[in-house]
Amino acid sequence: MNLLPAENSQIAKKHGFRSLKLLNVDQDRALGEQPVGVDYGRLDNGLYYYVRCNSKPRMRAALALAVRAGSVLEEEDERGVAHIVEHLAFSATKKYTNHDIIKFLESIGAEFGACQNAVTSADDTVYELFVPVDKPELLSQAISVLAEFSLEVRVSKDDLEKERGAVMEEYRGNRNAAGRMQDAHWVLMMEGSRYAERLPIGLEKVIRTVSHETVKQFYRKWYHLSNMAVVAVGDFSDTQSVVELIKTHFGQKSSAPEPPLIPTFPVPPHEDPRFSCFVESEAAGSAVMISYKMQADQLKTVKDYRDLLAESMFLYALNQRFFKISRRKNPPYFSCSAAADVLVHPLKAYIMTSSCKEKGTIEALESMLIEVARVRLHGFSEREISIVRTLLMSEIESAYLERDQIQSTSLRDEYLQHFLRNEPVVGIEYEAQLQKTLLPHIMASEVSNYSKKLQTSCSCVIKTIEPRASATVDDLKNLMLKINILEEERNISPWDDEHIPEEIVSSKPNLGNILQQFEHPNIGATELILSNGMRVCYRCTDFLADQVIFTGFSYGGLSELQESEYFSCSMGTTIAGEIGIFGYRPSVLMDMLAGKRAEVGVNLGAYMRSFSGDCSPSDLETALQLVYQLFTTKVTPGGEDVKIVMQMAEEAVRAQERDPYTAFANRVKELNYGNSYFFKPIRISDLRKVNPLKACEYFNNCFKDPATFTVVIIGSIDPTIALPLILQYLGGIPRPPEPIMHLNRDELKGLPFTFPSTIIREVVRSPMVEAQCSVQLCFPIELKNGTMVEEIHFVGFLSKLLETKLMHVLRFKHGQLFRYFLVEINLRELAMFVVILA
Repeated sequence: MNLLPAENSQIAKKHGFRSLKLLNVDQDRALGEQPVGVDYGRLDNGLYYYVRCNSKPRMRAALALAVRAGSVLEEEDERGVAHIVEHLAFSATKKYTNHDIIKFLESIGAEFGACQNAVTSADDTVYELFVPVDKPELLSQAISVLAEFSLEVRVSKDDLEKERGAVMEEYRGNRNAAGRMQDAHWVLMMEGSRYAERLPIGLEKVIRTVSHETVKQFYRKWYHLSNMAVVAVGDFSDTQSVVELIKTHFGQKSSAPEPPLIPTFPVPPHEDPRFSCFVESEAAGSAVMISYKMQADQLKTVKDYRDLLAESMFLYALNQRFFKISRRKNPPYFSCSAAADVLVHPLKAYIMTSSCKEKGTIEALESMLIEVARVRLHGFSEREISIVRTLLMSEIESAYLERDQIQSTSLRDEYLQHFLRNEPVVGIEYEAQLQKTLLPHIMASEVSNYSKKLQTSCSCVIKTIEPRASATVDDLKNLMLKINILEEERNISPWDDEHIPEEIVSSKPNLGNILQQFEHPNIGATELILSNGMRVCYRCTDFLADQVIFTGFSYGGLSELQESEYFSCSMGTTIAGEIGIFGYRPSVLMDMLAGKRAEVGVNLGAYMRSFSGDCSPSDLETALQLVYQLFTTKVTPGGEDVKIVMQMAEEAVRAQERDPYTAFANRVKELNYGNSYFFKPIRISDLRKVNPLKACEYFNNCFKDPATFTVVIIGSIDPTIALPLILQYLGGIPRPPEPIMHLNRDELKGLPFTFPSTIIREVVRSPMVEAQCSVQLCFPIELKNGTMVEEIHFVGFLSKLLETKLMHVLRFKHGQLFRYFLVEINLRELAMFVVILA
């Protein structure tokens, strides 16, 4: 349940989060089925509606029509029909013909078309519009479009034939590496249920051959007003006028007297885990996925909400451990995270995912399983849970303070979840009070108990993804048994936490002073020249109540370097970031910043170095302390730190080389810029020439001289509070004896590149996906140009343009009969060549 502002508590809005009173809550108290802060009701024909006034953004409205009908309702000969209906809706309806809906959306500057304005899932279909409402007739017409989608989609033979190509193209587009892996994982997760055989994209055979009568039958059966809801959130003068528009356009429509009973399709649990070793030559890298399926908990009472908070704390704490492990020496994975997700109604899963080095999936899996077992045996420490509690409290405080700035699309999505998933909408004031009341009383032992749901006997699915096969199913099974034995024998040691310093800045810097001050009334800004030469410009704004953003920039960047220095220095941000650019390792800094909303990032560009930050006004001091640390920290590379960074960089480069899209884009860039070293993709050979000392030295010099930087700060700033902090942490940055990288904009060195002067034609080849095969035909074929062929050789690059299948239109000579066929050859399964005669 996400956070929604309520409109009935004007007094609470005027006070800060810290003044919210704690609740004396009854754990069995119902959260309420009626959504708060929205005009909610139901028409006589069964349609639900949600209408809310919201001025973010101004003169815009977010609309939606939700239908409780998805691909799981399809029969075998309908697989893909739910998605086809979505496409047909934008083609023609009873009122709008010849793509008039798209023309209307185009005329008002809105996004348009199936898959941009609609999505079909296993359980439901949602149509969305985001339209201007500066003219009253636009809102009325947009609602009439949704009304047409509900019952008036025209499903004729001609309409269907026009849309087949678009749907087929989307089907082909989904056959890339990511799509193949996602589909395979879905089938594995849903094995034994109807969901496993009802992917929304459907079957190619159905898309190509399904009749318009079959499509019409599905549409008329499942699109019933009692299974629909319309949502309208936007900059309206009042909600009642919008409700009247909904009644005007929907009220006269009627469905069949008896709505169809929406069947449920259970996903059977399994005590024995399932294993899969998926090999995909175009995979971005090696990865491990562990899923634990279970029935989704219903969120109805305060106790249910408390359980949801405890679950969130468990996932936060587990992710913090995963992050710290990824920053150790010789880590088992580059990154790892855990999340809870509702897969289908009413099934959810805890899903752990890690990315690792090639041939490192077994090591990554072992670390993931051991860490969950460690929590079961020893639990989280009170210190770990205290950090998580502070973090969640900070998040709800930020949401509460910005309750009047929430976007209409976010509110629309919340009401959709209320209709489709029965998620309560209780209002931000009450939810903030709930969290403030409940969080301090959720203890470490209660949070740790959630690890019992992550056991391999709990409908577990373990999957590895690799570009080249290394792990086997037997390897996965043996490793799981090994970890289970270690846990049974309690041979897993407790978690060893790092020491966390109390303060980011150990001793406060000397206070700087203002040399010059200028006012710019035309933009409402104040400009300061500080004693160390840094130029600071700030402006108070009220766009967001809980945000301050800032950027510091200085001229002079990577274009000033020689080619021999470029690759080393361009890795400066990556190497320094792994070591710690603020004086602490990232895993330590994460705990130091727990509960604070303060982030600072850096960028080394071609002509400029910059840092940027985002923080809460209450955490401005922390953010400026990070900037001070950035300028005063000398990053020194260590052997293990550099090894980890270079391993990750090499895996990233290999992943790019495997990806046909990237191979093609990189070659285009090389040709466009005359093979300039600045625009060349980094190769493995380049990485092995990187000098870590040179990289860190360059990075240190980029952020050393404050006199070269201009800093712009805007947001919810109180100058009486912000100015002393600016003088302390920006004015206190020491200025070096000699200027460093002090460049004028007009003195910058241009990038070395030349545009092509002639037309270049080239076939791009990628060594990771290049294939050569010889196919012996069962009888001769004649190509369109009349050439007779008895054998076909395929040589070259299997790019995204070709995807898994290479399409050829051939004319077969079979006796005296000539026919045209579309022959599909999957080059990843070359063991046999099959010609299907239509």
